[in-house]
Formats: sequence, structure tokens, C-alpha cells
Amino acid sequence: MFTAKNLGLAIVFLFFMGGGITHFTDPAFFESIMPPWIGFHTEIVYISGVFEILGAIGILLPSLRQWAGNGLILLVICVTPANIHMWLNPDLFPDVPPAFLTIRLVLQVGLLLLIWWSTRLPASDSPRA
Repeated sequence: MFTAKNLGLAIVFLFFMGGGITHFTDPAFFESIMPPWIGFHTEIVYISGVFEILGAIGILLPSLRQWAGNGLILLVICVTPANIHMWLNPDLFPDVPPAFLTIRLVLQVGLLLLIWWSTRLPASDSPRA
């Protein structure tokens, strides 16, 4: 049965699977948006790409869904400095409209909420304390 929660899972899956793959097909883009005070740009791009793909696969498996969702939430929080760096330095990214950089930060909050909501187990399936 297709539900709103399944739609949320599909959106999260497509976002992270697509993004994860792009970390390998266009790593230079992701390296370019990282703040200069963060080291190991190339390594972080590839590692985060792996975790995006693993998280996307994990949310498809009901037994791993909540753990994978938690991991994706942590990942989104970890990449926030790159988004803030872009927002604070729009002159470094002349091909990206500044309004998009602001909207992107707002959408990031929505993405966090969508991940949380779509990956939570139903109350009847939650482990009891």
C-alpha cells in the first residue's frame, strides 16, 4: 500500500542515492563548496558519498530504516558547514543565485524533518522500554 510516508521515503532515497553517486561522478564540485578550514576535502567527499548511498539503501530495509534515518540526519548536520559557507560567500559561487543559497538552507531543515518523519517506526513496531 502506497502512503505519504512511502512518498517521503522515496524522496529521501532519491535525494541521497543521487547525491551519493554524484560525489563520485563530480567530486570537484563537492570539494569546491567545502569551507577552507576543513581539511581532507577529497577524502571527505568520497566518504560522505559512501554514507549517502548506504543511508539511502538502509532506509529501504525496514529493520534498518530508523538507524539509517538517524545516520542520514547526522550526515545532513555534518554537511551544513558547506551550505553555510556557500551562503556566506556567494561571490565564490557566481553560477549559483544567492537566493537559491538561502532557500537551500531552509530546505535543509525541511529535509531533516522529512528524514525523521519518514524513517520512524510506527508506534506499534517501536521497541518497548
